Formats: sequence, C-alpha cells, structure tokens
Amino acid sequence: MEPTTRSLPPNAYTPLKPGEKYIPMVPPDVVPREISLYSVGWGMFFAVLFSAAAAYLGLKIGQVFEAAIPIAIIAVGISSAVKRKNSLSENVIIQSIGASSGVVVAGAIFTIPALYILGLPANFWQIFLASMFGGFLGILYLIPFRRYFVKEMHGELPFPEATATTEVLVAGESGGEQAKILLGASVVGGIYDFLVTTFGLWKETFSTKVLPVFSGLAETFRLEFRLNTLAAVTGLGYIIGLKYAAIICAGSFLSWFLLVPLVGYIGQGLAAPLGANVTVLIRDMNAEQIFRTYVRHVGIGGIAMAGIIGIIKSSGIIGGAFKLAAHELFGGKSSVAGANAERTDTDIRLGNVIALILLVLVAVFLFFWQVVVGGNLGQAFTGLLIVAIVAFLFTTVAARAIAIVGTNPVSGMTLMTLIISSFILVQVGLSGPTGMVSALIIGGVVCTALSMAGGFITDLKIGYWLGNTPRNQQRWKFLGTLLSAASVGIVILLLNKTYGFTGEGALAAPQANAMAAVIQPLMSNQPAPWVLYIAGALIALTLELIHIPPLAFALGMYIPLELNTPVLAGGIIAHIVSTRSKDERVNAARRERGTLVASGFIAGGSIMGVVSAVLKFFGANYENWGWTWVQTPAAETLSLAAFAALALYLYFNAKKGGS
Repeated sequence: MEPTTRSLPPNAYTPLKPGEKYIPMVPPDVVPREISLYSVGWGMFFAVLFSAAAAYLGLKIGQVFEAAIPIAIIAVGISSAVKRKNSLSENVIIQSIGASSGVVVAGAIFTIPALYILGLPANFWQIFLASMFGGFLGILYLIPFRRYFVKEMHGELPFPEATATTEVLVAGESGGEQAKILLGASVVGGIYDFLVTTFGLWKETFSTKVLPVFSGLAETFRLEFRLNTLAAVTGLGYIIGLKYAAIICAGSFLSWFLLVPLVGYIGQGLAAPLGANVTVLIRDMNAEQIFRTYVRHVGIGGIAMAGIIGIIKSSGIIGGAFKLAAHELFGGKSSVAGANAERTDTDIRLGNVIALILLVLVAVFLFFWQVVVGGNLGQAFTGLLIVAIVAFLFTTVAARAIAIVGTNPVSGMTLMTLIISSFILVQVGLSGPTGMVSALIIGGVVCTALSMAGGFITDLKIGYWLGNTPRNQQRWKFLGTLLSAASVGIVILLLNKTYGFTGEGALAAPQANAMAAVIQPLMSNQPAPWVLYIAGALIALTLELIHIPPLAFALGMYIPLELNTPVLAGGIIAHIVSTRSKDERVNAARRERGTLVASGFIAGGSIMGVVSAVLKFFGANYENWGWTWVQTPAAETLSLAAFAALALYLYFNAKKGGS
C-alpha cells in the first residue's frame, strides 16, 4: 500500500545538490495501486466528457481550457465521496487518461473545421484518424525525452501547470473541499448557460446598440461595445488573469474601436466594392461585416507572424532537439529506462517505442494514400515525410515550452506547418481542393502531436513528483487519446450540423478560420488580402520589439469583440480578488478559491453547451419553439444584469478564501 505521508518532499521544486536524490511521495520500493477498473473507468469517462466540453468551448471562442486541473479536482472529490483509501496514484492515472481530452481537441479544432469553412469534403474518419495518429505520435516522440525533461532537469524547469495539478492531488489526500467548491460552481455555471442557450431567458450577447444613446454611434461610426454573457467565457478570463486578458482585449479594441470605424469612414466615399471577392459596398456594411470582411485579416497576419517569431526564437531549442534525439536514439546510451531501472524510472522499452513509431507512420502513409490523396504514392509519401519530420521537431519544442511557461504555442506552429506543407505539396503537383484537404489533414496530425507532447510532459512530471510508474502512464495514455479522438470527431460533426462554421449564428472557430484564410490562396491561386496580412505582421513585429506577446494580441484582433470583453472582466475580478488584502497568504487563498470557481464555470458551462447543442439538434431549443422574447431589447438589457450577478457571485465566492 502507499505510505501515509501526504506532502511533497522539501526538494520537490528545487535543483538537487550533488549526491542528493529526489524521493517521491510514493517511493520506488513501494508498489501502489495505479491501474484498476476504478482508475481506468473514470479516466475513460472524463476523456469523453471533457473532449465534448472542450470542443464546444474551443470552437466558440478559440480557447481550449486545460482539463487536467478540473479532472484532478473531481477525481479527488470522487475518491473522497466513496471513501476510497490510498487513491493518490489512481487519481494520477485518472487525470492522465482524462487530460487527453483537451490536447486532442486543440489539435482537431484548430484545423479540421477549416474543411467545412472552405466547403471541402469532411467526414468522421478524417477527423478521428488525423487526431488519433497525431496524438499517438506526440506520445511516442516524447517518451525518449521523458527522463531528460522530468528527472535530469529537476528543479530547473518550473512546470507551472503540472505544479498546480500536483498540488491539487496532494491537497485532495486530506479531503475533498476543493472538489465541493468546483462542483458547486459547475452547477451554477451550467444552469446559467443552459438557461441562455436552451431556453433563451436572456440574450447571450449584449450590445450598446440596444441603448438609444449609443445606437447612433453604431449606425454612423460603426462603433459599438459587445459583451458575451456566458459563464464559461468569464471563468476562462479569470484563469487567464489580468495581464494576458488585457493584451487580448487590447488587440480586440484596436480592431473594433479603431480599424472598423476607420474602414467605415474610408468606405463612405467609395462607389464600388473594395477588395477581391467582395460584392457589398463598405457604406452598406455594419460593424460586424466590416470586421469579418477586412479587419480580421489583419489579425490573421498578426497570428502568422507571431508563429514565425516563436519558431525563430526557439531555433536554439530546435537544434538542440535534433542533437538530443540523435544522442538518445543512436548514441548507445538510451535515456528510456528499461526493466532494470527503478519502478518510478521505467518507460516503455526504446525498441518498442521505435517499432510503434514506425507502425504509426505506416498507418499515416496508408491513410494519406487511400483516403487523402486518392492513391498517389509520391504525394502520400511526401505528406508522410512532412508529418514525421515536422511533428518530431515541434513536439519537442512544445514540451519545452510547457515546461518553462505552461503555454503551448499550438496555433503559431500549426500555421507554420500549413505554410510549409502547402509549399511542398504544390511542388509535387498537389493543389486545389485536394491539396487543401491534404494540407489541413497534415496540419491536423502535426497540431495534435505537438499539443499532445505538451500535455503529456505535464502528466509525466506529475507522476514523477508523486511516484507513479511512467510506463503505466505511457501505456494508458493511448487509450485516452483513442477515446478523445473519437469523441471530438462526433462533436465536430454534431456542432457543424447544429450551428455550422459559416454564416449567421455560426461558431467562431477562430483558429480554423485563420487556417482556411491562409491556405486557400496558397492552394487555389486566388487573390488574397496580402496587404492586410502584411499590416498584421508588422503590428506583431512591433509588439515583439516592445516586449508585448504578439500572439495574444493578434488573437484578440481576430476573435470577435463580444468574446474578448468577458475575458477581460474575468481577469479584472482575478486581479481585484488577489490584491485586496495586505496579507499575501489571504490573497493567494482567494486567488486559488476563485480559480476553482472559474474552473467550475468553464466545466459546467461548456458541458451544458454541448447538452444544449444536442437538444437543439433534436429540435428542443427556444429557436425551434418560436420563442421571440430573446430578440427584444428587454432581453438584451436583462443579459447585462445577469452577467453582473454572475460576476458578483465569482467575486464574493472567491473572497471566502483565506477567511
């Protein structure tokens, strides 16, 4: 059985002194209960559940919440509720399997919806196989580097997300109070969002156009303020924090309060549509039409340049990754610990890892050959080479990024992958619709691989701190990936039929829209708004020079205003909660409790968003009932009052921390 100690060793977060050894909570000579019907069953359940929730939220606002912490909290709560003793190691497995959801979802939703946006053929097998193969490659490519990242660099890399999740699991061993807070907030957030999305008791988005004093500004100057009032988005803002929420919102304010009115002013005197494939005069467009037709392309240029900047800044890491890989695989001394190693330092054997990598790559080749490129061997082999090389390169970079700052630059590296893929595929004669499908599928595989690498190194670090067996985590991660890939495939198909990704009322899918906008001109020789892309790229370069994160700002420029303003509201609440007291311990306790409440908003709101989508698919929604109240000014004004009540709940609940 596991030992009775319920705290991390003092040297858990500090570099080891010469001769010093880290002994985890569950020492190597103790064999804990890790793999059981309980741990695997709950892990599978959370992989499916959080895949659906993360896909809905990610396609709506372009941000995929990390499932690791909510799953860890819920796992602790369940083990406490059923009075399951010595469940620490089982909870690590539950979290590891379940956390596959967020990383697989990020890989899928950033690329695959672009197929629908471009009007290209898409089916379940494309989504499922691209996600599954990418996830498997992310796991396998990372295993040889597990020992380096989590053991040899002990105390050198901060692992912020792994630290937070580990602290949750450790704290849970002494009780499930954190889970109670999160579950209570999940109920509040879930019911709140469900009343909006299913019953339409108030309008989801508030606009100042509803107020007479501001309606003239919107009509004449295309100047309006918009606010999404859902709980899930507000909770996300709290967790992001004020700094990044402010940067994201600053980008949105530049788009909506400067560029949109500026384009509207310039277009007043134009007698012909401006730009290729534009059929409407600017003077006949409202603010949202101007944003979607012109301004969002500036944001796309910024996103692309931010990705390029990230790759350039990581060039040293990329070179080191190849050198390290060559040493690990061919240098005669493998860091992949075998059967003679201690239990807590035992991986899947290196020979088996290489064999599995080759097997997955063969499957990827067959997938490209038979499903994607229609039987062309040369083009299928080219696609395979792009996936094998770029995925290996980027998964290692992603793992290091997560270990250092807790942020995985998925969108930037995926945009770079699409540009590289498109250029190479065109050279081998693959262009047009088939070329776009091929590039997007390749991008999906690579995006999922690098997303998985970042998420999985977090899991392995948690296991290292707490004393789990790495080989068990590695083996069962494949199951979580398989279930998550199947779940996200079903959810994307469902959301496409229910909401769609183009037209009125469609899901925003900002990253997928960016991918589609970039890839279309590369593959079909159509004119593209390069001037707007260049403008966005120059803005990103300027931001980099003044040390402002360009990717966050550029995403803000691209994402609709109403989805950024509640993020700022959540960030402001987080700042106030964590700075009001003169006692830093009280501030930290309040911030932590607020994080639990915000996580509950995200989990509850996202899950009920999926439930609402299912009900809408079957006709059980206020839109199908002919409920028109939600379109009235009163319903829109009520939404502002409801949002204020939600914000106050978050604030006062968080302030209970430390009391």
